[in-house]
This record gives sequence, structure tokens and C-alpha cells, in this order.
Amino acid sequence: MNKPVTLMDAPRVSFNFNGCIMFTGQKVEIVHLSLMPGEEVPLHSNPFDVVFYQLQGNLELKVDDDTLILMPDTAILALANQSRGLANKTEALARVLVIKIYK
Repeated sequence: MNKPVTLMDAPRVSFNFNGCIMFTGQKVEIVHLSLMPGEEVPLHSNPFDVVFYQLQGNLELKVDDDTLILMPDTAILALANQSRGLANKTEALARVLVIKIYK
């Protein structure tokens, strides 16, 4: 059995955000990402599918030309190669799980 990973002990992401890698496997990686008010992850694309699962607060999610607000306990899939970006346009901390699905 693997040892549980806590948010405090998880390795940090390599990019300039408050993110921790909670799990990495052959076909999936789970990243816990916290965005302070006003913080944004710019539009970008990746060669893998991503599920965003909102934990706390609200985030604006852009996928290609669509924009929606992620609220707690909601999830959405962004397909590989779609442009995606996140923005915290509120006055509160927002936390989201970013679940990367590798093929």
C-alpha cells in the first residue's frame, strides 16, 4: 500500500502558482491548485484531457471560446489540445483539483 500524501507534504508544481502534486501515475496526475483573488492561469493547451474539480470558491474557466463559472463540488472536462485558462475574479481564495488524464 502506498503512503498517503498530505497537502503539506506534496511536491510543489514547477510553474509559478500555489500548486501541489497530490498523485502521479502512468495515466493520471492530480494537482491541487490554489488561486488568490486576482490570480489567473493564462490560456494554454496541453496534449492530454483535464478534469477540473472545484473544491472551494469560484473560478472562471475558459475553454476555447466558452466561459463558465466553476462552483464548489462541480467538475468539467477539457479535452486535449483545447485552450484552457482559469481566473479567480472574486475576493476569496479558490481551490481546484486539476486531474490530468494521459493516454
